[in-house]
Amino acid sequence: MLTAENIQLNCYETVYILKSDLNEDKTLSIINDYKSMLTNGGAKNIVLQHRGRRHLSYTINDYHDGIYVQVNYEGNGQLVKSFEKSLRFDDNIIRYLTNKQKRNIKKDS
Repeated sequence: MLTAENIQLNCYETVYILKSDLNEDKTLSIINDYKSMLTNGGAKNIVLQHRGRRHLSYTINDYHDGIYVQVNYEGNGQLVKSFEKSLRFDDNIIRYLTNKQKRNIKKDS
């Protein structure tokens, strides 16, 4: 049974692609906003990697290039659900994908 002292955190990896026509300041602002959203939602061990501008394998919404961002974090399913909802409704995000990693972390508070 899970209690407040014994919460199961799962490891997740989310990769999202920003529109290529964003300037550097706007890009960093969006990345920091999503990182703070995860932090405020209770995510732990957030590792953010700005992968830079890359050519897309196929055109997405008339974009041939995108700015890739990879985020690894530990959290629960509710956090992932709200994070993905924010990504889905952001006009600056052209695609995202979240994968659940195999290892789980047992949090002892």
